[in-house]
Amino acid sequence: MSLNDNPSSPSQPPTERATAKTVPLRPSASGLDDVVAADTALSAVDGEAGELLIAGYPVDEIAPSASFEQTVHLLLHGRPPEAAEEAERVRARLADLRELPDWSLEVLAAAPRDTPSVELVAALIATLERDAEPERLVCQLTTIVAAAARHRAGDSPLQPRVDLGHSANFLYMLSGSEPTAARVRALDTYWNTVVDHGLNASTFTVRIVASTGSDRVAALLAGLGALQGPLHGGAPGGVLDLLDELDGERDLHAALRAKLDRGERLMGFGHRIYRTRDPRADVLRGATERLRRLEGSDGDLFDFAGRVEQAALELLRERWPQRVLDTNVEFYTALLLRGLGLEANLFTAMFAAGRCAGWMAHFAEQQEVGRLVRPQSRFCGERRHWCSTEPTPVVH
Repeated sequence: MSLNDNPSSPSQPPTERATAKTVPLRPSASGLDDVVAADTALSAVDGEAGELLIAGYPVDEIAPSASFEQTVHLLLHGRPPEAAEEAERVRARLADLRELPDWSLEVLAAAPRDTPSVELVAALIATLERDAEPERLVCQLTTIVAAAARHRAGDSPLQPRVDLGHSANFLYMLSGSEPTAARVRALDTYWNTVVDHGLNASTFTVRIVASTGSDRVAALLAGLGALQGPLHGGAPGGVLDLLDELDGERDLHAALRAKLDRGERLMGFGHRIYRTRDPRADVLRGATERLRRLEGSDGDLFDFAGRVEQAALELLRERWPQRVLDTNVEFYTALLLRGLGLEANLFTAMFAAGRCAGWMAHFAEQQEVGRLVRPQSRFCGERRHWCSTEPTPVVH
C-alpha cells in the first residue's frame, strides 16, 4: 500500500475540504498570544507598564536585596522567612540538600570532556531521585552546573560546603576559591531576577508535564529542553557574540545598520511581552555596574556594551518607530555572568539554575489544579480518500 499525496495524480480522487464534525474553537493564535492558560500566585508580568512582580514583590525590590534562599522559600512556601533566625534555618536546610548521588558523579566521570554544557547538565539531572522534594532539586541542579563546568575544564568536581550560602557555595564549587561578598551579591541578584517570569515557554512546558502526573525530574528535563532554544534562554551567549563582532568597529551605527539590512537580529533587544524596557534589564545593569565598581571586573567591556546599547536603541527606534524594541534581560545577563568569570557555554545552564525554583513552584501549582492540560487543535488540511496502488488480492 502507498499513499499518493499528489492531487494531480490520476489514481488520487479529487480532494475536498474536511467536513467532519468539529468543536467550535476560539480563533487560533500560533504563539498563544493573549491566551490565559493558568492562574498563578508566583509572578505577574505587565508588558505595557514594564513591571514584573515576584510573588507580589517588584523585581527591582526583591532581586537586589534578598538572598536566593529567601526567594526559593518565598516561591515554594508562599512567604519569605520572617526573621533572621528563620532565614538562617532555611539557608542551613538548603545547604544540606546539595550533594549528588554517587551514581551521578560516575555518569559525570564517564562523560567526554567536550560534552556541551546543557547536554551534560541534562544527563546528570536524569540521574536524580524522581521523588526528590523541590528544594533538593533546586540545590542539586546548582551542584550539577558547577560540576559540569569543572568537568569540561578538565577538573574534578568539588564537594559543596554547608557553611556557605547558595550563591557563595556555587562560586566556590566553580573556582575552588571562596568568593567575595560583591560576587555573591551579584549572583544572588541574577538568580532572583530570572527565578520566574509568568507563563514563558519553559514554565508552560513544566506545567504541561506536571498536568500529566509525571514527576519533577521529568518536568525539569523538559523545562531545560525548552529553555535551551535560541528564542528563549539560549540567547545571552549571542549578546557576547554581537559585542565581539562589533569590537574594533569605528562606526557602531553603520555596523549595526548593516546587520539589520542583512535581516539579522540584534541579540539582547526586543521582547515578546514587554512593550517598553524589560524591568529585569535595569536590575541586572545595576548589579553589573556594582560588581564592576567593587571588583573592577570587565570595565572596558561594560563601557563598550553601553555604547553598543545606545547605538542599537537609536537604530531600532529609527527603523521601527511604531514598535518598542528595547533592551531585554539577556543583554545584561551576558555582561553580569561574564563579569563573574563564566563562559558563554554555561549561560543557559545558569539560567536554568535560577529558573528551577520557579519551575518547581509552578509544578506544585499545576498539581493542585489536578487537570490535564489538553488544548484543541484546528485541522487545516483537506479530507482525502485512500486509494490502493496495489491490486486487490483474490481470496479463494
